[in-house]
Amino acid sequence: MPKTTNLSVQNEQASPDYTGLVKHLLQPFLDVPDSLVVDCEQLNSRPKIWLRVAFEGSDRGKVFGRGGRNIHAIKTVLATAAIA
Repeated sequence: MPKTTNLSVQNEQASPDYTGLVKHLLQPFLDVPDSLVVDCEQLNSRPKIWLRVAFEGSDRGKVFGRGGRNIHAIKTVLATAAIA
């Protein structure tokens, strides 16, 4: 029989490292990866998390991608991490 795990217990104890995840997803697009600054803010009164990202302006097109494809994919990964 396959081994099962109780994911709901694991999720209550640990939250995703959003800052690390954003850095991991964005750094390959940047010419100067050290310029990336990520700020994560969460209020106790609301179940939302705000992520602020700063990087060199010349890399903006690479990060957003054609038609916003890259940034939408990154948002999808973050939303999936929040649900999981």
